Amino acid sequence: MKKRRLEIAVLSDVHLGSYACHAEELLTYLSSIDPKILILNGDILDTKKMSNNYFPPSHLKVVKKIFSLASKGTKVHFITGNRDESFRKLDAIYMGFIKVSNHLTLKLNGKNTLFFHGDIFDFSFKHSQWLLNFGNTGFKTLLKLSILKTKIFGLFGKKNKPFSNPDLKYGKRDPDLISLFERSVAKMAINQNYDHVVCGHSHFPNKQIFETPKGECLYLNSGDWVEHMTALEYSFKRWKLYRYENDKLASFYMDEELKSMDINELIATITHRKLREKQNDGKDEINDI
Repeated sequence: MKKRRLEIAVLSDVHLGSYACHAEELLTYLSSIDPKILILNGDILDTKKMSNNYFPPSHLKVVKKIFSLASKGTKVHFITGNRDESFRKLDAIYMGFIKVSNHLTLKLNGKNTLFFHGDIFDFSFKHSQWLLNFGNTGFKTLLKLSILKTKIFGLFGKKNKPFSNPDLKYGKRDPDLISLFERSVAKMAINQNYDHVVCGHSHFPNKQIFETPKGECLYLNSGDWVEHMTALEYSFKRWKLYRYENDKLASFYMDEELKSMDINELIATITHRKLREKQNDGKDEINDI
């Protein structure tokens, strides 16, 4: 079946290396598209969970698929997030066919568009605004401050969870804090003269126009592949929010991927999936963003 051609596809918060990752479904999605540009907008690899030596064949196939797309002409941008922050020292460096960066700017149909993961706001929703007025210097400063905050929390046996609320159920994110995050990101983008801003981090897929006295901005969030299984797609000069659950052709591409898996990989994937379900016991383990 013919693949869908896209100008840009954006993924974030995949968390490869964690039990919560829906790698099989993501592999199906990647097999169904032919993007000119693929933007991996942070937390693609969960290096903090990979210390558990969990990286099943399905996760590895996602990595292989990404490199395959890059080798066949797709421009792949790997934007670092807080869960794969070990790559942040490689800013503006190519890793084979893939460019690693801490943020990315593109001009799309005359619209200034900013791509970044979003965890720089973990330091402070309020103080991040004026620091970003210093441009790239302010961005780098916020990266360091957000990392420092996480380390300080760690010293006191706590975790930096910007969207958590103790009154909510396990793994649930506070919608009020997510809303505050969205407004803060949009306000920053407007102040920096961006027309569109694309991020992840909150795990909440969204497409929304925000307005301030200084102007307006289209806020876009690609969601995650832990709970929502969503992505952002740009074609014909407009953005669309893709939802895997609404893709009627997904089962076809899943079958094609299963055919290409050898029997040992298939058994290992099924075994790891059952282990994940047993250990998770119905809980989403990515609750510390």
